[in-house]
Amino acid sequence: MRLKKLKLENFRGYAKETVVDFTDELTAFLGRNDAGKSTILEALEIFFNNETIKIDIGDLSKSATSNMISLTCIFDELPGQVVVDANYPTTLQDEFLTNADGDLEIRKECKVQAIVGKPSVFVIANHPINENISDLHRLKISELKKLGKQLGVEGDVQDQRVASLWRKAIWAHESNLELKIQKIAVSDLGTDSKEVFARVEALFPTFALFRSDRASSDVDPEARNPLQAAVKQAQKELQDEINEIQAKIERSVIDVADRTLDKIREMDPNLANELTPRFKEPPKWTFNFTLDSDDGVPMNKRGSGARRLILLNFFRAEAEKRKTDNHSPRVIYAIEEPETSQHPNYQVMLVEALLRLSVREDCQILLTTHVPALAGLLPTDSIRFVSKDESGIPSVEPGDEDTLLKAASSLGVLPEAGMAGAKAVLLVEGHSDVTFVNHSAQVLHEKGYLPRTLADCGIAVIPIGGCGNLKHWVTKQLIEQLGLNWSVLLDSDFGDSIEHPRNLKKIEEIRELGKIALLTKKREPENYIAPSVVKDRYGVVLTYTESCDAKKIIASATRTRPEDVLEKLWPLMSAQDIVEMSKYQSDGSERVEIVEMLKAILDAHTDINEVITAVLVCETA
Repeated sequence: MRLKKLKLENFRGYAKETVVDFTDELTAFLGRNDAGKSTILEALEIFFNNETIKIDIGDLSKSATSNMISLTCIFDELPGQVVVDANYPTTLQDEFLTNADGDLEIRKECKVQAIVGKPSVFVIANHPINENISDLHRLKISELKKLGKQLGVEGDVQDQRVASLWRKAIWAHESNLELKIQKIAVSDLGTDSKEVFARVEALFPTFALFRSDRASSDVDPEARNPLQAAVKQAQKELQDEINEIQAKIERSVIDVADRTLDKIREMDPNLANELTPRFKEPPKWTFNFTLDSDDGVPMNKRGSGARRLILLNFFRAEAEKRKTDNHSPRVIYAIEEPETSQHPNYQVMLVEALLRLSVREDCQILLTTHVPALAGLLPTDSIRFVSKDESGIPSVEPGDEDTLLKAASSLGVLPEAGMAGAKAVLLVEGHSDVTFVNHSAQVLHEKGYLPRTLADCGIAVIPIGGCGNLKHWVTKQLIEQLGLNWSVLLDSDFGDSIEHPRNLKKIEEIRELGKIALLTKKREPENYIAPSVVKDRYGVVLTYTESCDAKKIIASATRTRPEDVLEKLWPLMSAQDIVEMSKYQSDGSERVEIVEMLKAILDAHTDINEVITAVLVCETA
């Protein structure tokens, strides 16, 4: 199941009901301090776990009109079937437990008094209100049988031991169900319906919150996070096996109890008949995991930088993990201010890892930040701008152009330093792409392939992390405000069935604006690195294609970070290496891609008289 929406009411600053939408992949909450970003993540922690954070008296909004705090989560991508009885599965739709949109809507309410208890749980469902059939989920199997026989539907019930089949037959008997949104208390459900809800609840995503400013103590769960989150996820993935073991234990114990009752019955039948073997509650499966240091210093006693460094690499490891089970439960990672206690380079690495992790079908990523550099790496549609009006009432706005302008102003995103004195701008995806473009232009100019370098023409190369993000949008606006022309060079991600079509679409959108937009023919710049350069530098012989993940292949063979491959090897590429690695055939003639791309950029951003002069100077030289 995927978390689709969150509704908050009377919780801290959110007095009026506020709806927060989430994306399939990554949702980022941007805004100033105390705007209400962390409140959203902590509300989800209460909803899913109610452990690290619990509702207390101080959580009731000062503007609340009642003492009831309400947190509601809406889920889509629901399971096709919920198997309660092994032979007769049911669905949430057949049980009338979905809302008007066909989603599962669960509300948790907590009455704030002197002592704050556990939240009450409700299903908000488009449910029958016909008085004869409105309370079927509250009836026991014996009561369902009695009602079903009164209505004459027992012949439609294939197995009369299954409550869901009785409900289905009874509802089908009525010509007018009179569906209406109802708040159904889980505590009021009958035994069989509670089992349906319990099975559905077990499919909820695992939620793991990583907070930025927690006090450390010997029992602080943060000392075990983030690896303890991996334990919870592993438990969910193995839940079927755990249930099977639990059932075997229960059967074995009840068998012993039954045999014991048989012996009691021989001596005192009345006493034996008064006793029923049952488990008061299911067994609890708990696993505590941590990382022990050789010097004996507990992890929770180490500096915040070390703890967050573990967090960084946990997400990097998760991002690289290959999932083979497409049906594993979803996990939601919520991270407050990933920039906390980290070097800027590590901040970028963490966000990049989260972006890679977020595209996995079994993950959703939520984060908060107010740092412009990190905001610049995020996809536009992932952004949620959190702000307060003059009365202190918070709002959460989705990432459209108006919202981005507000966020840019609030975060103080400024023009890149490289734009100072520039006559034009070339936007590229990352910092290593700057090296790729500038080195290529320099050595190709020196060997006469180009009349001038980009720097000679006043063309600044600016990394923007991709087209679809806040920094790109803001940078573009600033460029246009400064009256600068601009163009774009993107990796094609050729060979990637998801990213390649997306990038082609991006390029077409930019070209429709009348701008020069270029896409590499090969997967990414690393695919243009000459194998001879790798051999000369590292002594290893490699082969790679135009569409393979050359960055990963080179990084693995040379024990280099993938992010550093281009930075270390591209400056070693000669003009001839660049020409040879970017040759391609078109209409029966041989052409050189990188030379053509750079010429197109120079032509687009250079006055025609300057180009002619530069060519004459080059030919004379």
